[in-house]
Amino acid sequence: MLGLGILGWIIIGGIAGWIASKIKGTDAQQGVILNVVVGVIGGLLGGWLLSLFGVDVEGAGIIFSFLTCLLGAVILLTIVNAVTSRRS
Repeated sequence: MLGLGILGWIIIGGIAGWIASKIKGTDAQQGVILNVVVGVIGGLLGGWLLSLFGVDVEGAGIIFSFLTCLLGAVILLTIVNAVTSRRS
């Protein structure tokens, strides 16, 4: 994922964050910037988790990088929803 460059991170992260917010039902609460942030952090989280299992995320290509971002973003939104719902 690091080989994509900053523009690649923003584009893929934004799309992955948006789709993850649609999956988790939080799209109405998030704007474009938050979708990008969720996608980029999700990419880092997904890449880290997959590397624990020995998966070469960086050399796997753009589609696998997108799926990694999407997986990480969904996990991130699930964690955020669980933490914020406990506070209420």
